[in-house]
Amino acid sequence: MMIPIPTTMIKEKQPLKLRHERKHAINRQDDWILSNRLRKLFDHDPHADSHGSYRVSSYYFDSPCDKALRQKIDGVNLREKFRIRYYGEEASFIRLEKKFKINGLCGKHSARLTKEETQRILAGDIKFLLDSKEALFLEFYSKLRGQLLEPKSIVTYDREAFLFEPGNVRITIDRHLRSALGSTDFLNPELRHVPVYDDLAVLEVKYDAFLPEIVAMAVQIPNRQAASYSKYAVCRRYD
Repeated sequence: MMIPIPTTMIKEKQPLKLRHERKHAINRQDDWILSNRLRKLFDHDPHADSHGSYRVSSYYFDSPCDKALRQKIDGVNLREKFRIRYYGEEASFIRLEKKFKINGLCGKHSARLTKEETQRILAGDIKFLLDSKEALFLEFYSKLRGQLLEPKSIVTYDREAFLFEPGNVRITIDRHLRSALGSTDFLNPELRHVPVYDDLAVLEVKYDAFLPEIVAMAVQIPNRQAASYSKYAVCRRYD
């Protein structure tokens, strides 16, 4: 069931922009080789710390029957999931994000949230979303009510990110994947987590229409192939 949403003065919906996304689960040796190679070739994300890394914390939402999780596991070509995400320790930059996949291509819509708004959502106080002019807030409200979406799992990791302007390429290595379940204390940087696959990292390569040859060569790892990998799905194994 979808909840009708008033359309007066709603901000225009974000344009649909789809990107390619390749993922590899890599071991510590691959991680060391790749990170040293990438540091010589590409610039770090300007928002990273002096070591080129930053913390990413996400709270994923799903239906009571785990629709998003099941669609991921089953490889459904048209799927979406909602999450609230912040970067670093202070939670000064928080976003609501809707990530979607269409026939193998990925896209994302996002909107800024305040700490107070985030705490209200996690406490189940969502009426303010309906009063917003932000299209993503209104869609989220509709699906919180219509699909009974609820916060399911906190996923946290440390990300080293590299940028290459041609092709709008972003290369990331996500390390120290950890999870916290059943907590609404999402914005607490001291929240206790459970380590998940600490001996593995996740390499992701995202790009627009084409992948420049220099990037394709730089991220090559012998005997490794791109694979479907979801940090959310992996962390849900610890339910």
